[in-house]
Amino acid sequence: MSAALFLVFSCFICIASCLPTHHHPDRIARLPGQPPVDFQQFSGYVSVDEKREKALFYYFVEAEIDPPSKPLVLWLNGGPGCSSIGVGAFSENGPFRPNVEVLLRNEYSWNREANMLYLDTPVGVGFSYSTGASSYETVNDEITAKDNLVFLQKWFLDFPQYRNSSLFITGESYAGHYVPQLANLIIQLNKKKKIINLTGIALGNPLLEFSTDYNSRAEYFWSHGLISDSTYNVFTSGCNYSRYVSEYYRDSVSVLCSRVMSLVNRESSRFVDKYDVTLDVCIPSVLSQSKIIAPHQNSERIDVCVEDEITKYLNRRDVQMALHARLVGVRKWDVCSNILDYDMLDLEIPTISIIGSLVKEGIPVLIYSGDQDSVIPLTGTRTLVHKLAKQLGLNTTVTYRVWFEGQQVGGWTQVYGNILSFGTVRGASHEAPFSQPERSFVLFKSFLSGKPLPLEF
Repeated sequence: MSAALFLVFSCFICIASCLPTHHHPDRIARLPGQPPVDFQQFSGYVSVDEKREKALFYYFVEAEIDPPSKPLVLWLNGGPGCSSIGVGAFSENGPFRPNVEVLLRNEYSWNREANMLYLDTPVGVGFSYSTGASSYETVNDEITAKDNLVFLQKWFLDFPQYRNSSLFITGESYAGHYVPQLANLIIQLNKKKKIINLTGIALGNPLLEFSTDYNSRAEYFWSHGLISDSTYNVFTSGCNYSRYVSEYYRDSVSVLCSRVMSLVNRESSRFVDKYDVTLDVCIPSVLSQSKIIAPHQNSERIDVCVEDEITKYLNRRDVQMALHARLVGVRKWDVCSNILDYDMLDLEIPTISIIGSLVKEGIPVLIYSGDQDSVIPLTGTRTLVHKLAKQLGLNTTVTYRVWFEGQQVGGWTQVYGNILSFGTVRGASHEAPFSQPERSFVLFKSFLSGKPLPLEF
């Protein structure tokens, strides 16, 4: 081969291998107000049902350094009905956080260690849409899992360079349903022909088993001083929380449960964030007028009003254009969907057994809890993980102990059979990477590497 021909041929090879990212139609040139960065970002739609015109919206951030060598991490927020882009990417573990007119860098962004893929699911959530309104009616876990699998398969066609990457599926809250159910479908698909390299799953404050998770709330409230002894007694014997929720979603709340819940709500106060019992709440703008006259110096580095900032930012026309996003069937972007009619009785489907089957298939599982969350408290989660380990006959391989981030205790951990891990993130809310970004990053990094959490500083 002549030198000139070789040069042309090697250029062709280079162009072909570079094409998927550099010339990708979903590539984001730059987000409004964004600081300069070296990594690439993409966002857009993947059609999951041509007939119903169902399209799921994604935001993909390549790893900061050497993306091809890094794993691919799919992140799903829960709700059901809340946006993974709005919550996960822009307030938890993505590269930026909105602040007034600009985006600030998140120095503990998970794309320091992985290629991060955020998905708004199911349709009707965030920028995801369907032109047939019937797609929003009675969406359930089964439909969501199937759509998520179709999304992944089609996304890999658009980004073939990541097809063989190690895939970790992560998420929090109701993603305790989404993640195991999607992982389960991938396992079934791979049995016919291995096409997705599923390597592990991680779940934060997840709903795994309705009654255990919900009924651990009463003890959490009581032990943190949010309710009185007498209210604790009726909240555990008269009407427990799972009974109330079960009645609520069947439109049949009993007089007893109604009375108990009004007691609980009155004592625990609406000025305490149930997702983080120690964090101050974001005072609505009506109440914050006085703060403009006499600004309150808040030493907290956590922006408790971040949700308002995200809503403002993602409703900007220039931002939507940069993201290749559009509003279909809604007037404005919302953190959690107002048009989705999810089958809330699916809350009661236990997913802990699916996690058991994933472990049996050799898929490593990390389940972690922000320890300031009263919505899905660590006590219920820890009980469920321990019980599952016992059922699977897994021995404790890392005894219950502290782990460190820097010179401080980051939380506690226990590992079973080197495959099923439980961890807490000290001082973290329901959305651990939002309230404890540094500690959550350490947890994430050790999970990806398959190493135990740091035992010393």
